[in-house]
Amino acid sequence: MTAPACADPALIGVGVGPGDPSLITIKAVATLRAASVVLVPSTETSGDDAGRAEQIVLAACPEVSDRLRRVPFSMAERTGVGPVRQRAWEASARAAEDAFAAGAHTIAFATVGDPSVYSTFSYLAAHVRAAVPGVRVEVVPGITAMQALAAASLTPLVEGRESLTLVPATAGLDAVDAALAHSDTVVAYKGGRELAALLEVIARRGRHGVLGVNIGLVGESITPLSEVDAATAPYFSTVLVAPVRDAAGGRL
Repeated sequence: MTAPACADPALIGVGVGPGDPSLITIKAVATLRAASVVLVPSTETSGDDAGRAEQIVLAACPEVSDRLRRVPFSMAERTGVGPVRQRAWEASARAAEDAFAAGAHTIAFATVGDPSVYSTFSYLAAHVRAAVPGVRVEVVPGITAMQALAAASLTPLVEGRESLTLVPATAGLDAVDAALAHSDTVVAYKGGRELAALLEVIARRGRHGVLGVNIGLVGESITPLSEVDAATAPYFSTVLVAPVRDAAGGRL
């Protein structure tokens, strides 16, 4: 399967799923294989090693290895647009611009999860749109961490009339508390750094759930929140708080 011919250059955000290479979609693999260049994020944590998105790409379609280009993705600044984050965005955009200038027709940016959910792809796309006239931007969706955790823990995200709120713990404990107050199911991303305080907020609301780490990967753990050691949870931890469901169809 190859991408259709088109005169305009294309930048495509490709969701490669939460980590398990078997969860990458057929369309994502086809897009990566057809791309002239595949950009993959490199963080301070990954250093000289392949980051998670790169590992998934190499496992799912190793034939694109000679077209991979690492671009910086900084985690040094927790919130806001500081100089380190801004420089990383600009460097990533320049990598795409340089590739187009060198003759690349289609550039794929591989991102863990889904490009439309807390992904840096939207920032990259904005920079490239401003610099490359006529560039076409597309998105290939991917499976998210909350879906993977729900499946692995056998916890339906929502049933019947239930509502779902996804919130990053970096938005603050008040935001998480508000979500718990008005939503049936709450998923909190990036909970590791504030996990102890986050667990207190959840407990005060009388809610229960699970913590997921490395879902679908070596070292996967799914732990009831009542048994979590907050001191050992990594930054990219996912908390899933679901309502008590007493009977099948009870939430219809």
